[in-house]
Amino acid sequence: MAKGKAKSLVVVESPAKARTIARILGTEFEVKASVGHVRDLPKSELGVDVEQDFVPRYVVPRDKARVVKEIREAGQKASAVYLATDPDREGEAIAWHLLEAAGLKSLPYRRVVFHEIVPEAVRQAFRHPRDIDMQLVNAQQARRVLDRLVGYRLSPFLWKKVRRGLSAGRVQSVAARLVVEREREVQNFVPVEYWTIDADLAPRDGPASGASFKARLVGHAGGKRAGGRKLEIGSETEAHRLVALLTSAAYQVLGVQRKRQVRRPAAPFITSTLQQEASRRLGFSTRRTMTLAQQLYEGLSLGPEGEVGLITYMRTDSTQVAEQARREARAYIGDKFGADFLPPSAREYRKKVKGAQEAHEAIRPTSVRREPDSIRRSLSDDQYKLYALIWQRMVASQMADAQFDVTTADIEAKPSSGADAFLLRATNTQLRFSGYRQLYEEASDNWNEEDVGTNPLPDLASGEALRLLGVSPDQHFTEPPPRYTEAGLVKALEEKGIGRPSTYAPTVATILERGYVEKDGRNLRPTELGYVVNDMLVEHFPDFIDVGFTVEMEEELDEIARGERPWQPVVQEFYQPLERALAAAAEAPRQEQATEEKCQECGRPMVIRWGRRGRFLACSGFPECRGTRPLEGEEPVETTDETCQECSAPMVVRSGRFGRFLACSRYPECKGRRPLLKKVGVPCPRCASDLVERRTRKGRPFYGCSAYPKCDFVVWSRPLAQRCPQCDGLLVAEREGKAKCSACDWRGEVPEETLAPV
Repeated sequence: MAKGKAKSLVVVESPAKARTIARILGTEFEVKASVGHVRDLPKSELGVDVEQDFVPRYVVPRDKARVVKEIREAGQKASAVYLATDPDREGEAIAWHLLEAAGLKSLPYRRVVFHEIVPEAVRQAFRHPRDIDMQLVNAQQARRVLDRLVGYRLSPFLWKKVRRGLSAGRVQSVAARLVVEREREVQNFVPVEYWTIDADLAPRDGPASGASFKARLVGHAGGKRAGGRKLEIGSETEAHRLVALLTSAAYQVLGVQRKRQVRRPAAPFITSTLQQEASRRLGFSTRRTMTLAQQLYEGLSLGPEGEVGLITYMRTDSTQVAEQARREARAYIGDKFGADFLPPSAREYRKKVKGAQEAHEAIRPTSVRREPDSIRRSLSDDQYKLYALIWQRMVASQMADAQFDVTTADIEAKPSSGADAFLLRATNTQLRFSGYRQLYEEASDNWNEEDVGTNPLPDLASGEALRLLGVSPDQHFTEPPPRYTEAGLVKALEEKGIGRPSTYAPTVATILERGYVEKDGRNLRPTELGYVVNDMLVEHFPDFIDVGFTVEMEEELDEIARGERPWQPVVQEFYQPLERALAAAAEAPRQEQATEEKCQECGRPMVIRWGRRGRFLACSGFPECRGTRPLEGEEPVETTDETCQECSAPMVVRSGRFGRFLACSRYPECKGRRPLLKKVGVPCPRCASDLVERRTRKGRPFYGCSAYPKCDFVVWSRPLAQRCPQCDGLLVAEREGKAKCSACDWRGEVPEETLAPV
């Protein structure tokens, strides 16, 4: 670059991505990070003019003002501006918001898009920049406005009818409804008894110690297409009757069928399948998976290589793979596994999910030559696990089919009583060639593949007589549909066309954080609050909290993205029925339950209502009377060694609006209370009392002396158990294992185990 020549400004979302891009582009470019969105609708108000074509009013959040100022100043000194945000609707919208918020529209600007952060892809993108796609921006604006209208109209309804602080969402409420309805299916399921009967058989003329095999009773012999008539065994009595007939029967082989079965590898990951497989195999939540994938995409330091993007863009619904990547994978497979593991030609995967909107690639490693074990030292354990999963899936997707030899023997059993002959069937599956399974095999929530090699069959011939070694009846019951796991819920959202790749993880996380759904092991179950909120919304807003309606909205958003519809009419068609439904629901009764308890303040009956910490008893005369008390059995009482300063009775831990606190166990007779202080295990350097964790009114944590106000010692960073090696003062934690002294200027590293317990 010539001396004095202005640099070009490149803006991306994250600092990690900025470092990787800067290394690729070199010194002619200055790369800045917006750290996500720089504009949004205001939090304190609707921010949408429903009277004037639903025009949104965007604001720059206070914590983004400095970032926007820095980008504006850098843009004014730049020769050109390149907006290199993510290659989807969200990224397109961020690029547009950057132009507006940082005043870059008057500058020469271009949009660049790449799906993998590697030198060739990035440089190719900068050679072919484009304008901002306002169709994608408008689709994202429509989504944001719709979500705001739902959240700011339905949430206050829940505040009035259930409790404050609840929220509703266009997609989250439908996801919660799926979990509630599945749980009710499970609860209402009536199991049906059924039996299976297996016969242990062996060739009659073989040695007494010859190999036996199992054949299952499937029906009566003969019938349509010689396939036999199906037999259902619904009771123990019927099972024992059939066992008696089979015990006395003569057995012979009706026929043996041998065939070769091939199984193709699964396609490379898309967002939903990555989340599902990471949940099944690694136990990762959807949010954890996407956080790790973001890190792998944006780039990690690989020592001499510097910052390297390890995978392609991770929010995608396309299974397509670039030709160059397929060629590289085939070359690697030939070198590593041999020619037998290569199919005749590169595999193409073009199947897309319902309502797929993005023209991306599948999620794959940016280079299959970068084997997981070769970079393991540069990755955290979880990053390594996820990268290995993505790498294996991609390589396996280009490998040869797995081949199996499947042998099926149909066997006739003729009871000595002359009753109709029975048909039994024995099947054996043997792996002939491992193919892609040499590297990777897809997991499943409900594994139902045949057990390979578990029932070896002797060399049987049609008409061959068999001898019976035993008959085994087994009782079974039909099972309810499985509860959703995070992976199962994502799969359901994808299959039904609810949401898009960028929304799956936030949707699942939201219904968990809101307390509508909870985890029971890996399963998702609705909470009592989840039932209440879902039933209220379904009763009063059935057309909006509906799978079909939500899918239709997604399709309309896709039409906006394709330029087939303007976005304001779509919002208008949604908003007017919503307002009518809200007006109709205004008179709905509040969610409360009558009791025989009397208010100790005014004597009126008390009712059970919902609060931030669960259900409680409240006076039915509210707001004239504000008498409340805990609902017995609703909140487990946690005892302490503390005593009440008012009456010396033991104190217990209770929960309130601002968190947990100490309250007198004699409440409501005694209303003594005080804050619950969390000790950090380090003495105060001034008076030797315990240091405790406290919080400011805005929620910021700090650490102070438990003897306050007698001692007012305070530090803002977490105290450490280790003492300062220079002055023996109190050490406090800094970032990344660093520490500093609160009394002198010493700074240095401390081992992790010296951190005070929390």
